[in-house]
Formats: sequence, C-alpha cells, structure tokens
Amino acid sequence: MTTVDPTLLDAERKEARRARTFSLINKADRWFQVIGLSWMTPMLKAAAGDNPKAQVGEIWRLLGVPLLAISGFLLMWAMLAPQVQTSLGAVPGPAQVWTEAVNLHEDAVAKGEKKAAFEAKVAELNARLIEQGREPKERAYTGAPTFYQQIGTSILTVFFGFLIATVVAVPLGIAAGLSATANAALNPLIQIFKPVSPLAWLPIVTMIVSAVYTTNDGLFAKSFLISAITVTLCSLWPTLINTALGVASIDKDLVNVSKVLKMNTWTKITKLVLPSSLPLIFTGLRLSLGVGWMVLIAAEMLAQNPGLGKFVWDEFQNGSSQSLAKIMVAVFTIGIIGFLLDRLMYAIQSLFTFTNHR
Repeated sequence: MTTVDPTLLDAERKEARRARTFSLINKADRWFQVIGLSWMTPMLKAAAGDNPKAQVGEIWRLLGVPLLAISGFLLMWAMLAPQVQTSLGAVPGPAQVWTEAVNLHEDAVAKGEKKAAFEAKVAELNARLIEQGREPKERAYTGAPTFYQQIGTSILTVFFGFLIATVVAVPLGIAAGLSATANAALNPLIQIFKPVSPLAWLPIVTMIVSAVYTTNDGLFAKSFLISAITVTLCSLWPTLINTALGVASIDKDLVNVSKVLKMNTWTKITKLVLPSSLPLIFTGLRLSLGVGWMVLIAAEMLAQNPGLGKFVWDEFQNGSSQSLAKIMVAVFTIGIIGFLLDRLMYAIQSLFTFTNHR
C-alpha cells in the first residue's frame, strides 16, 4: 500500500490555494483598471506573497507617484494663490475651497429640509380641504435648487444629448463605413461642422427651439432642450468618425464570407459589422461623452439651464467674497464627474469588447 507524505500533500494544497488566489486577483485586476484602482492589484499580490519587492515598486508607480504629484500641486496652489489678487480678493487656496464645499453641502441639506417642511404643510392643508369636501390644491415648491440638484440636472442633460448623438452618429457611421458613396456625401459635412464651437450653435438652437417648442407645459423645459441639443451637435462627430473607421477597417475576408453566405444587410450589420467594429465605436462614444460634458457647461451658462454651468455663471455675477471659491468647487466637481463618466463608459466597453484601451 502506497503512503502519501503529509508534508507533500500539505504543500500541494497550499500551492492550489495560492493559484486560486492569484486567479481571483487577476480577474479582479480587470475591474480595478476599469474603475481607476489599478494599484489595488499589486497590493493584493504583495499580501499574497508574490514577489513583494517588485509589487512595492508597482504600488509606488501606480499610487505613490500620483499622490506625490497631487500633494505637490496642492502645496504650490496653497503657496501661490494668496499672491494673486482679483476683483473678488485673493485666489482661494485649498482650505478655502474645501470650506466652501462643506458649506454647499450644508446648504443643500438645509434646502432639502425646507422643501420637506413645505411639502408636509401642503399635504396637511390638502388633507383639511379633503375633509371639508373641497378639491386639494397643487402647490409647487419654488425654492432655489441645491448644488446636488444642479449636478443632477447637468448629468441628465449631458446623457440626453449624448443619447441623441449616439442614435444619429452610429447609423450614419455604419453607412459611411460600408458605402464609399455615403462616405463621400458625409465627409464634407463632417469637416465643415465638426470644428464649430458650441457658442456658435447656441443662438441657432435657441431660436429654432423657441420657434418649434411653443408649449410651456411640455415634458422638457426649453432651456434643457437648448442645452441638450447643443451637446448633441458638438458631441456626435467623434462617434460618427470612429464608427465609420471601425466599419471600414473590418477584415476583407469576413466581408467576402458574408457575400458567399448571401447575408442580407441587417444580418451583415448585426452579426459582422457591429461585433468587429465595437472597440472603435466605444472609443468614439467615450470621446463624444467627454466632448459633450465640456460643451454642456458653456451651453448651460448661456441657456440658463439650472445646472453646473448656470451655477458658475450665477456665482460669477454674484461677486461675493466666497464666489471664487464656489466656482473652484464647481470646477473640481466638473472634473471629477468627467472622470467618472469616462470610467462608466469604459466599464460598459469592457462588458462588450475585449480591449485594453484605458
């Protein structure tokens, strides 16, 4: 009867557990990259005992260096900001901006409580009216929106404009990629309209929306539509161009196979064209969303759509001693949201494509 060395068996079990651990870490690494936490992978590998010295170097490169750069930026900002005097006083440093961020949060909480109290009073009044056999009255809260509500409005606006741009750009890009004639027809329009600034589109969009959308009881406010359509007009071009490039770059052998199999147009697009061109399409979508987010702020300023752009404009017009710090809070908020939107699109891209683009 053959006996098994317990020490050898224990070593094999440990090695199997170690292999499973590293397999899980490698699977998690893909999502760490998606959400911008790639430094978590070397940390986990170091904790699992995989060449700790090399992993420390990776942690320094992926986490230490960025933190050092951010710290240096904050230090330079704190030192140089008081030296610059504006009409609103000295440029606020990191501490003043953080204070205003906290104040905006507290203001949002206070406004939320005020709105809740108003709605409770309306509900109580309507309950008394119903008891008296009278019709309840609808009373809308007319208080100023909170900073968080303005953020929500901006995100909703950019996604609405981005959705319209995607619906327009992807089919046109597929047509341009499949047909040389369609490409010849679209290319001059792309070259003419792609460089146009949102500030040039905005007056045209404003006049057209005001002429066509005449109702005051519609689903969307005019200012919302103006901002969203301006976003659409400026953000559809990267998706259109990348879609056309992706479709035109499909392997010619695959195209020949589709001809041999006598695929109809719809089958060819859904089974061949889209799967093959998805990486470039998603690259275009990520670029379009980034462009749309940048365009939105300028559009909201001029259209007076109650989002972050209007918040920045109102604070600029306000001219109080805290206004500049509040504008800088909005700037950092815009930047952070832009980063999160890009990560969101990359996460969706990772679900549908096999790509290493970051």
